[in-house]
Amino acid sequence: MYPSVSRWKTLLRTTALSVLAAAAAVGVGAVPASAAEGNVAWTVRTASNSYGEARSSYSYNVNPGGAVEDAMVVANRGPAPLTLAVYTADGFTTDAGQLDLLTRDKKSVAIGAWVKAKAESVVVQPGKTAQVPFTISVPENATPGDYVGGILTALTQTDQAEGINVDRRLGIRIKMRVGGELKPNLAIEDLHIAYDGSSNPFAKGDATITYKIHNVGNAALSGQQGVTVSGPFGLLRVRAGDIAAPPELLPGESWNVTVPVHGVAPTISLAATATLTPLLTDASGSTTSLKPVQITAHGWALPWMLLLVLVVLIVVLVGAYLYRRRTRAQRKVREDARVRDAVEQALRGPKPQTS
Repeated sequence: MYPSVSRWKTLLRTTALSVLAAAAAVGVGAVPASAAEGNVAWTVRTASNSYGEARSSYSYNVNPGGAVEDAMVVANRGPAPLTLAVYTADGFTTDAGQLDLLTRDKKSVAIGAWVKAKAESVVVQPGKTAQVPFTISVPENATPGDYVGGILTALTQTDQAEGINVDRRLGIRIKMRVGGELKPNLAIEDLHIAYDGSSNPFAKGDATITYKIHNVGNAALSGQQGVTVSGPFGLLRVRAGDIAAPPELLPGESWNVTVPVHGVAPTISLAATATLTPLLTDASGSTTSLKPVQITAHGWALPWMLLLVLVVLIVVLVGAYLYRRRTRAQRKVREDARVRDAVEQALRGPKPQTS
């Protein structure tokens, strides 16, 4: 059964709002994030204090057992009082490579659980601002490394025309590095190579390399990638073109990569090598290149038309050999029979003559 037209409208609208929320939650720019539709409009920004002014997001270095106090400023740009829910959530990287925050119905286990806002809601009068203080308490047993989450404001409204409740979210990213031994590490997993040739057995074809980048360390990492494809003993090596960098992956996250490589000769056996250089960014924005990771996988690049010609040639040669062998055998049988008849005739001697 297919959804009704009104159901499709609901899905489309919910999707559009989710995209808006995701963009707002990242809080990348220095300009305060805002949400507006009809008579509803508000913005959020970081408070100015000892941590800095006009920050685009929150960033902290805290040891296990430590705590941080900060605040978010909410401004009501609309004509009516605004009551907003306040909550915190863990962050994650979407399939599109963007940072998003869990919705309120999802359980947070890191920053979303460590951050406590002073109140679960805030009321902001028209044209006014209100501060939302919050405290981050890092557990004593927190694992060292990078964590990302956010503090959000949310407004639930009823769309009477569609008969649904719509959630609008607006928040600011929180990035935290918990003190201790930092072990940044990326791994390349599930490397495969597939080859697509042409009907011309001597023409070059295309190879498709797929693999997964897995952040197996405890630091948020991006990376630079390189892929090469070669024949036996490293001959006829071809390098892939520019490969888009993966998004910054949080500890434990993975990213699937597909790389086309053109102009690959069908050398029967192919070797695909993927090289990944992890990039670590510190609090000041400085990026450090770590030791590259490299892995190789093998695959087949069979020139099917040439193989078909070879198979046909082999069949013809084998058939000719068998035919010649059979002909020789038949000739030998006939010769043996002739000799045998001659011997028998000689042994019987000449026929007696009758008078």
